[in-house]
Amino acid sequence: MCHVFADQDPHRYASQTRSLRLNGQSTSIRLENAFWGVIDQIAERDGVTTPMFISKLHAEVLELRGEPENFTSLLRCACLKFMESSITTPRFEIAAE
Repeated sequence: MCHVFADQDPHRYASQTRSLRLNGQSTSIRLENAFWGVIDQIAERDGVTTPMFISKLHAEVLELRGEPENFTSLLRCACLKFMESSITTPRFEIAAE
């Protein structure tokens, strides 16, 4: 069972740091490449750049809950929610004839 997880490409779990602006402040976020890939997919789906998506998410979290204790963890959990919704939401519907 663990072979499926252990045999993955090491590039997937290598970390990458990206610099961006959140609320006008320059910052950097370090995530594993697999998470960056999912965040890039979410941004593309929403028709925005990845920094724009992250900035919008941060602003919405600030409005709802205040400053998150660990924004990087929030991003990882956002990726999981996106993947979960991708599994439960059908990509197409078959039209009834």
